[in-house]
Amino acid sequence: MIEYKSAAFYRSVLALCVAAAAVFANLHLMQPLLPELSRQFQLSALTVSWVYTMGTLCLGLSLLVYAALSDAWGRKKLLLITLAGMTVSTLILSQVASFQALLFWRAVQGLFLGGLPAIAIAWMGEEYSKPALVSAVGLYISANSLGGISGRLLSGAMADLGHWQWVFYPMTLLGLLSCWLVWRYLPASLQFQRQPFRLKQALSDNLFHLRQPLLLLVYLIGGLNFLVFLNQYTYIAFVLAAAPFSLSSSLIGLLFVTYLTGTVGSALSAKIAARLSAPGAMAAGILIMMLGSVITLGQSLVLIGAGFFISAFGFFLCHSLASSWVSQHALRAKASASALYLVFYYLGASSGTLYLQPFWQAGQWLGVVIGSVLMYGLTLLLCLLLWRLKRQPSATAMPARQH
Repeated sequence: MIEYKSAAFYRSVLALCVAAAAVFANLHLMQPLLPELSRQFQLSALTVSWVYTMGTLCLGLSLLVYAALSDAWGRKKLLLITLAGMTVSTLILSQVASFQALLFWRAVQGLFLGGLPAIAIAWMGEEYSKPALVSAVGLYISANSLGGISGRLLSGAMADLGHWQWVFYPMTLLGLLSCWLVWRYLPASLQFQRQPFRLKQALSDNLFHLRQPLLLLVYLIGGLNFLVFLNQYTYIAFVLAAAPFSLSSSLIGLLFVTYLTGTVGSALSAKIAARLSAPGAMAAGILIMMLGSVITLGQSLVLIGAGFFISAFGFFLCHSLASSWVSQHALRAKASASALYLVFYYLGASSGTLYLQPFWQAGQWLGVVIGSVLMYGLTLLLCLLLWRLKRQPSATAMPARQH
């Protein structure tokens, strides 16, 4: 086992965190560029948003495949393959000339981006001692967040400097660095036990999870919350790019700094849950997101920024608790249970523009806020149902089959 603060610990954490920053920077860098792409390709907000949605959609669909394949092929090997694929597709994106080509290569890139999220936590759980694991997971999640923020900031800055495709050059270099660091510093798995890939068993495990109300409700809460939260950023970008704000791509990218309050929400989640219970704390997070959404209706950049800071705190409070809930309540195949949560999470992200588009067409940003509050109201009801079911656990869980 790799011990906390050993040389192997620091080297492997560095490799995984740089890879995480590269993956999540690539995943999210398109979001501040959507108004610019809408102007360049003469497309509607809904149509152009598919450039961003395609990445999250393909990532989400790939997660269960990679989780199963890594059990059969090995963690490091598959991680290197997916990081290399990400890097090559990123370089190709710097050369595309049409919207159709951009969509296709974003889909290819999204499929490769799913490798790290599906594999990293499993590798850490096998190779690190418990003290090392706690620290490594915290650093890895921080790298996810910082990667998402930095990718958005960099893409906005590159668009203002010359051309939006320039962002893919530093992203390609970051991808190459992540490949080298993982190859050089991530140790070969010593605790890994190869398991033959059995499609029937994988499907059986996933169906089993979906039949557990205590899991299914949390899958829906996480996915539907992300459906709204992430895609509010997509539509507010069009608001900020238009009059009276008329902000540049780099300034729109700065809005994503609001994610930083999510770090605070995640850190405080356990303490809040200890006072309110996990379903109660999730509900509190949703109420905070409702409040933040309403505050963004103020006709000033200060209030819009404040609203998103508040929403980010509430979202990551709820998301952290939902992720932990799945690990604690899965009766078997915990890795696939967690992967299934991420599938719902990213499928939610991918469908948010479709849900919010009618509200946007009917009332612009006011319509988006109304649609957001309605969806948050639904997830709030799901939290209440979760709380009631948790009080009768013996009546809500189907027995795990012995195998």
